[in-house]
Amino acid sequence: MLYLFEEFALDSDRRELRRGSIAVPIAPQAFDLLEYLIRNRERVLSKDDLIASIWDGRIVSESALSTCVNAARSAINDSGELQQLIRTIPRKGMRFVGNVREEQKPEAMTAGAGSEQPTLPLPDKPSIAVLPFQNMSGDSDQEHFADGTVEEIITALSRFSSLFVIARNSSFIYKGRAVGVKQVGRELGVQYVVEGSVRKAGTQVRITSQLINASTGAHLWVNRFDGCLADIFDLQDQVALGVVGAVTSKLEQAEIKRAKRKPTDSLDAYEYFLRGMASFYQRSREATDDALRLFYAAIGRDAEFASAYGMAAWCYGWRKVNAWTTDRAKEIAETARLARRAAELGPDDAVALSRAAHALATVVGDVEDAVTFVDRALALNPNLAGAWWASGWARVYCGEQETAIEHFARAMRLSPLDPHIIGMQAGTAFAHMLAGRYDQASSWAQKAMWAQNYLTPLRIAVASHALAGRLTEAKKALARLQELDPAASIANFQERAPLRRREDLERLESGLRRAGMPEN
Repeated sequence: MLYLFEEFALDSDRRELRRGSIAVPIAPQAFDLLEYLIRNRERVLSKDDLIASIWDGRIVSESALSTCVNAARSAINDSGELQQLIRTIPRKGMRFVGNVREEQKPEAMTAGAGSEQPTLPLPDKPSIAVLPFQNMSGDSDQEHFADGTVEEIITALSRFSSLFVIARNSSFIYKGRAVGVKQVGRELGVQYVVEGSVRKAGTQVRITSQLINASTGAHLWVNRFDGCLADIFDLQDQVALGVVGAVTSKLEQAEIKRAKRKPTDSLDAYEYFLRGMASFYQRSREATDDALRLFYAAIGRDAEFASAYGMAAWCYGWRKVNAWTTDRAKEIAETARLARRAAELGPDDAVALSRAAHALATVVGDVEDAVTFVDRALALNPNLAGAWWASGWARVYCGEQETAIEHFARAMRLSPLDPHIIGMQAGTAFAHMLAGRYDQASSWAQKAMWAQNYLTPLRIAVASHALAGRLTEAKKALARLQELDPAASIANFQERAPLRRREDLERLESGLRRAGMPEN
């Protein structure tokens, strides 16, 4: 069945949500919740109804349910404040209130539902995607541990320049979904897929993993690693090195040594860091605040945990991007402290360096140091999508628009199904606008406006349409921006976009003024 509402189409058979012709990434449970709300839109659904349908009656925390609802809302450009489509009825439950049109899928479309999607071209080196491992601990609270283990394995693999490794945000699109490795290989454009499971019982950990040829489905390598929780980093390294050894014939000793570097010696700090990452990936205001608290807790357990400093710095960056800043001067100073400490403690930690660079450029406006840090990160780990993303924005700010576009393209190829690809698309739009290519800028900005009420592409769309002479479209985009951010002004955008070249700033200001944006 196809459910059509607003500009969206939800395909229950193919489990797809689309906005126009663009597929909208959405977590499996959020998709299930959205579909259930739409199918039962004539009545108010209680919390018990939702848990019985989405979680099969299992015990679910309020925060887990709230996270799922927020993810469903974000995917369809709704929010807890707007409630234009998913409305909360106090003390009763919630209901889908949008106008829905149901359509039976054409026979030809149904018959082709299992047809192969267009294949991304394979890189010229062995390419790998690591899927989310199953949590076999019998405790849903350990999901963050299983997810964190996979993320560490991805990070370790990505340090090998001889490999092409898909970013965590794209491989985790498949979390909770039953998909074949051939489909994964087609959609991510990789030759190999890693699957596995994690079992944590007290102080004991077991990691089981297998490497599969995505084109044939053949198992190339299967292994099991047992050890104490204190040895978790060694176990993760063993999995990564086992995978690498199965697909490459030779490794540089320097890369092996670097890949085996531990992020921290404190398991308590690592636990807080994993929980912080789980909150950070939710991207909501409340979850970002929670992530920041957890990263500070990790730093409190290990004052030399570089990645925790870097992630804390970027939490302030995400707050600024979304206009959630509460004390601008204080947050700029704290971001600078955290970012520079991350770089100081982690000169060989690409994650810490790239997050620090992104925060320095976005919050502090120190583009020069941001470029230095992110170039170091890319030299250490050329497979890190987040580093290419941070580099793209740093290059936009310092006026290197063609390089910025190239680096955003690298980030999108490394993470083609990233739920937060909007940041890369918005950066590409900004670079095209500053280069005077307003049609391309508007097109890329439109691609970035499908989720999360993200303000940056709206600002770029306002200026791009106005500079191209499309004042009707510019004013429409401005009205939407002012609805989401009543304080939107030229001065605000100047502060959020620390452009280093005067001609770039003048081009931006000209577009915003033509659209009618207020000065202050």
